[in-house]
Amino acid sequence: MAIEHDFFGLLESGPDGSIFWSEHIDFGDQSVTVDLTAPDQEDVTSDALDVAAAMVSAIEGIDRRARDAMLTEVDNRASEVTEYILQQQESRGEDALEEILADVSGDVAVDVVRSLQLMSMTILADELGSGDPFAVLEYALDPDATDDVLLVNLASDGAIQSVTSAE
Repeated sequence: MAIEHDFFGLLESGPDGSIFWSEHIDFGDQSVTVDLTAPDQEDVTSDALDVAAAMVSAIEGIDRRARDAMLTEVDNRASEVTEYILQQQESRGEDALEEILADVSGDVAVDVVRSLQLMSMTILADELGSGDPFAVLEYALDPDATDDVLLVNLASDGAIQSVTSAE
């Protein structure tokens, strides 16, 4: 079986009923991998695909809101964002960290959040309105450090649910 959608085209299901779609989306100077997935195509509605398409189309604004959400957490010493920044400072050292920052303003936390690369957006198409994340944005300072990332979880209405580390 398959689902057809104006934005995603023909989404064919695998032998287990799951669906998967993947594209590289360019915005600004970044190339972001966008994946849409669901373990059972029967749980994916056309509304979910419409919301997913709107999120992909609005990725630049969503990225900006995700970064703003990360910045609101830097004053909280117990937040995962603060822990991530401290870990980056400790593992790289101040000088090496400054070399990879896109902009050095003197506020390391702000500079790290601004310098994070949006690596991927994963849309969990079966989670529309469920309360669980509908989309997950993955950010990293180093694209090769796949375990050293921050994840921003979004509800299907685009609200930021949480910012967590992959650890």
